[in-house]
Amino acid sequence: MAIVYLCLGSNVGDRFNTIQSAVNLFSLSDSTSIIRTSALYETEPWGYKDQEWFLNVIIEIKTSLTPEELLSKCQEIENLLGRDRTHEVRWAQRSIDIDIIFYDKLILNTEKLTIPHKHMHKRAFVLVPLLELIPDFVHPVSNKTVTELYDELDDVEDVFLYGTRSNV
Repeated sequence: MAIVYLCLGSNVGDRFNTIQSAVNLFSLSDSTSIIRTSALYETEPWGYKDQEWFLNVIIEIKTSLTPEELLSKCQEIENLLGRDRTHEVRWAQRSIDIDIIFYDKLILNTEKLTIPHKHMHKRAFVLVPLLELIPDFVHPVSNKTVTELYDELDDVEDVFLYGTRSNV
């Protein structure tokens, strides 16, 4: 069984219930079990800024799925929760986004899947919740801990514990 870290994000509709539904779908699967989750964070959009803020969470799971099977499972859950990739703009709003961040210490680079996630080291919305769960985990490509990666961020977008951001 592999230990995997997934980042879930939503910025359309009822973001909280969408994230909760995705977590529940992973917990109901015979091939995955949830070990723990980070707190829920409200985060400034990355890439395309002119959109609603995201809710993000990292979930740590144990899975018997291969990386490719897990990617299919993530996309299946995204589809069930209303994601439509056919009309999507890159980095724009979406009902749900599920990214594989780490899969054990695997390094994988195929046409469909890159593990560790190729942009995770640039994104505070990934690194902040990872700091909660695995601050000393060593990124298998950069050989830096999650803490070191966070400390090196150049462009830190705003990341707030859910419910603490002022809407002023």
